[in-house]
Amino acid sequence: MSTSTQYLSLRNKRIFITGGASGIGAAMVRAFVEQGAYVAFIDINEEAGQLLLEKLSSFHQQLWFQVVDVTVQPELTHAIASATEALGGMDVLINNVANDMRHRPQDVSPQDWQSCMQINLDAAFYAAQAVFEQMRKQKSGVILNFSSINALIGPKNMVGYTTAKAGLIGMTKSLAKDYGRYNIRVNAILPGWIATDKQLASYLSERQEKQWMAAMAIKKRIAPSEVAKLAMFLSSDDSEMITGQSITIDGGRT
Repeated sequence: MSTSTQYLSLRNKRIFITGGASGIGAAMVRAFVEQGAYVAFIDINEEAGQLLLEKLSSFHQQLWFQVVDVTVQPELTHAIASATEALGGMDVLINNVANDMRHRPQDVSPQDWQSCMQINLDAAFYAAQAVFEQMRKQKSGVILNFSSINALIGPKNMVGYTTAKAGLIGMTKSLAKDYGRYNIRVNAILPGWIATDKQLASYLSERQEKQWMAAMAIKKRIAPSEVAKLAMFLSSDDSEMITGQSITIDGGRT
């Protein structure tokens, strides 16, 4: 059982998480079900999704999973509609899915650019659009968009990803104004470098980690569970007057 703060307002809430089978997404799935919430999550990786369901088998009545390619808009919106029907409503949407693809600017093809926008930016808008009517009827809701500190620091060879993540900050601001009258809050989370299994296996070298630690105020790795704690706070009634904000969790990197 988690030792995180217990939010009474999250009990029995209906949560939808994109890219929920691994990394930060999986940490959030676990964190929310431990709060007593009902969690629908989607992912393109069926094996990872089924493995997470097995790991959380004691919470099986609180979980709903479907394989979805979020770059196919009808698949995404249909999954949200199906989850909303299965759970009897939808209280929180977490747009977590991402692909931090890396290309030199001169090597980015039109298809590369389009694919990057589809997964990192477009899917978040279509998901927010899909949950709006249900949240409007309920007169409440929370949407969390996962941006990145890369939108602030602009690393090399990630121009598409950085552009998409910057776009999410603007989208968050606009949707907060558009949806606020219906008591729907919209915020963005900007993680720094998070020690997910993928990051550890694919990108982290000893030299890179030393560089990151030198730039951070708190000299330790940030675990996915730390990001999940922030997502829970922003989804709870304890943050009921926070909207339109971009909140960074990076150990003081920026």
